[in-house]
Amino acid sequence: MSTESAAAVIAVSEGMRADVLSAYPAVDPAKVHVIRNGIDTDEYTPDPGSDVLARHGVDPQQPSVVFVGRLTRQKGLPVLLKAAAALDPRAQLVLCAGAPDTPDLLAEVTDLVDGLRDVRKGVVWISGMLAKPEIIQLLSHATVFVCPSVYEPLGIVNLEAMACATSVVASRVGGIPEVVDDGVTGLLVPPDNPAALAAAVNELLADPTRAAAMGRAGRDRAVAEFGWPAVAEKTARLYESLI
Repeated sequence: MSTESAAAVIAVSEGMRADVLSAYPAVDPAKVHVIRNGIDTDEYTPDPGSDVLARHGVDPQQPSVVFVGRLTRQKGLPVLLKAAAALDPRAQLVLCAGAPDTPDLLAEVTDLVDGLRDVRKGVVWISGMLAKPEIIQLLSHATVFVCPSVYEPLGIVNLEAMACATSVVASRVGGIPEVVDDGVTGLLVPPDNPAALAAAVNELLADPTRAAAMGRAGRDRAVAEFGWPAVAEKTARLYESLI
């Protein structure tokens, strides 16, 4: 197989490296190198504008909790929706979620959102595809970005939020702990645990100064370790070592 005969294999996280070695036991572990995915931190940068927020009914003067992801089991949106009833009622919940995997999942999420709107205000569900600049503005104004995934090879969406200087609450799964520095750029929680997720989000909503400091630290980390120059340098070094 091409994986087993390759001079080197690049995994996007230590978690993915472990998965590769498990799936391909004949591969020499010394050939499997971790070079994490990167993002364009010149593009993903804080946007002070508010036109996108106004268009979607998000109040920039109130705290907001933002989710961005496809409607797929992997992304864990039902976990967030089950946690949301316990969130600080002052916080807006902004869901940028579309492209459902199955009609059943869409029906489940729709029921959860409808039930949530019965008990709290400020639930904004944007089901259509948003342009990247729109996502960037929503992320930039979020108090907390939430990633309740049940698995992620790395979790690029967390990097995008961090590059926008937003604190992150995310599941401790896959490669996410390699992106989110727990207690520094955000908080990590057990996966599929609505109570733990709600508690962590409320912890940052209750301390916006701390959330903002985590956002700044996240921006610094994204630029230094996950910006394209850093990723390109690591990739070039690996190729040079194989020549």
